[in-house]
Amino acid sequence: MEAIGERINGQFLDVKKAIKDCDAQVIKDHAINQTKAGAAWLDINTGTAAAEPEDAMKWLVTTVQEACNTPIALDSQKLPVVKAGLEVVRRDVPLMLNSVSADPEKLDEWFPLAKEYDAAIVCLTMDKDGISQDVNRRIENCTTIVGKALEYEIGLDKIYIDPVVLPISVGQNQPQMIFEVLGQLPQLFGPEIASTCGLSNISNGCAERPLINRIMLTMLAAHGMKSAIVDVYDKDLMDAWITADLLQNKMIYNDSYLDSARQ
Repeated sequence: MEAIGERINGQFLDVKKAIKDCDAQVIKDHAINQTKAGAAWLDINTGTAAAEPEDAMKWLVTTVQEACNTPIALDSQKLPVVKAGLEVVRRDVPLMLNSVSADPEKLDEWFPLAKEYDAAIVCLTMDKDGISQDVNRRIENCTTIVGKALEYEIGLDKIYIDPVVLPISVGQNQPQMIFEVLGQLPQLFGPEIASTCGLSNISNGCAERPLINRIMLTMLAAHGMKSAIVDVYDKDLMDAWITADLLQNKMIYNDSYLDSARQ
C-alpha cells in the first residue's frame, strides 16, 4: 500500500501555529521527515488554521515543494481551496486531489480539474444524503464515480475510492462494511481501481488508538486497500504495513526487509 502522510494539517497545533506565523521550517521538516519515514504522498490540509485558507494552501504547497519532490495531495472538500493549490503546484510531480463526494454535480466540478492536471482523485462513497450505513448504497456511489470517470476519460488507476472510515466507537460494524466494499471493487470495476481511507478515523474517541490503527491497517491491506492516509511517524504502524505487504508476496523477503522497504 501507498502511505499518504497526514501530518501537514492545520488541525495539528504545531502546523496551525506555523501557518499563523509563516514558519516555513516546521512545514519543511514535516515534508522531509515524512518522506524519510515512508510517505509516498504528502497530504496538505489547511484545516481551520487560517482565516484565508486559499492563501494558506498556496503557502503550504510552495513550502513543501521547496523542501522535497514527494508527490502531494491537495486536501480540502472546498473547491476554491484546491484551486488555489493548483495555481502554484508543480506539474512535473504526481498530484492527488482529496476529496469529492459521489454527487454527480460535484464530480462534474472536480473531474475536469483532475483531467487537466492528470491528477489522481479521492472519491468518497457518500452523497448529498450523507454516509450510508448500507454497503449496497456505497457500491452504488462507486458506480456513479466510475461512470463519471469514464465520461471524462480518466483512468481508473487515478480513482481512489474512499469507503469512508467511521470510528469503531460509533459502530462496531464499520470495519466489516469497509471490507465488504473493498472486496467488491475489483470484481465490479477491475483490479486497476485504487482505494484509500483516513485510517486514524477508526480509532477516534478510543483508548487504544495506536493498536486499533495498526490492526485495522493490516486488515485493510489483506482486503485489498491500496493506500491510506496515516501517521507515518508511527514506526510500529509502518512496520506492520510493510510486513503485511511481505506476507501477501508483494515484496521479496530478506533479513533487512523493513529497511529495504524504506529505501
